Amino acid sequence: MPGLPEKITKLAKTIEQNGGRAMLVGGCVRDELMNAEPKDFDVEVYGVEPQKLKEILEGFGKVDIVGEAFTVYKLGNDLDVSLPRRERKTGKGHRGFIVEGDPNMSFEEAAKRRDFTINAILKDVLTGEIIDIYGGHEDIKNKILRVVSRETFAEDSLRVLRAAQFAARFEFEIERETIEICRSIDVADLPKERIWNELEKLLLKAQKPSIGLRWLYDLNVVEQLFPEIKALVGVPQEKEWHPEGNVDVHTFMVVDEARKLVDDLPYAKKITVMLGALCHDFGKPATTRFFDGRWRSHAHDEAGVEPTVSFLDKLGIHTINNFAVREQVIQLVRYHLLPGMFYKQRESLGDGAFRRLARKVEPDLLYRVARADSLGRNPDCVPKKKWFKAEAQEWFIERARQLSVENEAPKKILMGRHLKDLGLEESPQMGEIIKAVYELQLDGKVTNLEEAITKAKELIGK
Repeated sequence: MPGLPEKITKLAKTIEQNGGRAMLVGGCVRDELMNAEPKDFDVEVYGVEPQKLKEILEGFGKVDIVGEAFTVYKLGNDLDVSLPRRERKTGKGHRGFIVEGDPNMSFEEAAKRRDFTINAILKDVLTGEIIDIYGGHEDIKNKILRVVSRETFAEDSLRVLRAAQFAARFEFEIERETIEICRSIDVADLPKERIWNELEKLLLKAQKPSIGLRWLYDLNVVEQLFPEIKALVGVPQEKEWHPEGNVDVHTFMVVDEARKLVDDLPYAKKITVMLGALCHDFGKPATTRFFDGRWRSHAHDEAGVEPTVSFLDKLGIHTINNFAVREQVIQLVRYHLLPGMFYKQRESLGDGAFRRLARKVEPDLLYRVARADSLGRNPDCVPKKKWFKAEAQEWFIERARQLSVENEAPKKILMGRHLKDLGLEESPQMGEIIKAVYELQLDGKVTNLEEAITKAKELIGK
């Protein structure tokens, strides 16, 4: 396998010398067959008892035990090593299993526990032999997602969400029987972190996340987990933008456009933009009315905050890598129309409006969501109003960059220590003066420390 780490080959040779066989399994084999370079590797070891395997692995460096009860070990950040294992259902939910490692298990039985045929292919590390009992390679060629076993697939409800995210990432169709199985599974038992893990992959690893979102509807996931997304169906969209009508169609288009705009961002901000795009019209179901001869959604931006909060709660989204993802997503929903409105008012709009906005939401992220919103319309049906088109967003971000507030609001020039130097003691007055001078700074009336101190003296009465 191209790019196979040397430690895997050395490990496989050591395992062979101890009477075993090391097989690459799962995503790394699938990715190679799809001409993609794997980023991490899973190796199943056959014919070596658990204690002996652990001793072998310890000879290759620090071993982190992920689940010794079913013998899964991590060797570095890119290699998981395990025994083939069987899972016995013992209760409801995704945790209702007993998992047992068995080095003497057959390839057929070991592969049967996997979710989809494309993930049930094995490859011998040393010989390169492919073992494909369930026809996964053929399904890859035909771009089909198919369950390995009808009996075992439904035992883990997470697999329904995995179906949607794999279909989106690989742009595969889902086989008819697999669809029926997925639709019959109760996914309400899934914890937040597992739901989020699959939705995150759907939004970031797919080039067209809308494919996965459509499958979430079709596989009965939205019905069970996401009433905020379900509510978008059947809500009329402005006909001049979308002849086909509904807000969900527009949302799919916006999410796909947003995906094109995030590759240069750090991870936490990528997530923020994608969630902002997904949630941006959550307020339309409650506000859309037909009057004056057309469908209108007045104040849907503010109305979208409450369902966005509810949606983020279901995913357990808060701070990621010290970035306030949750708060920024909420503000993106609240202000996603503002770049267009600023553009309409551009002749009279002061710099302070941009600086104050940057205190609430990062303008660069807002630009991306607003641009996706503008581009996520049928271009033949967009009215000839520039503030609805991407031109408005380009003007918005250029102005923000000129003011150096595209990523954050200006730092306060006047600080408490400066007021202490003027003889002012800690008091509510100190905070009021700092705030008043900062407001002047946002309006461009204070541009340096000397001007700030002069204004502070005036406010103190000196």
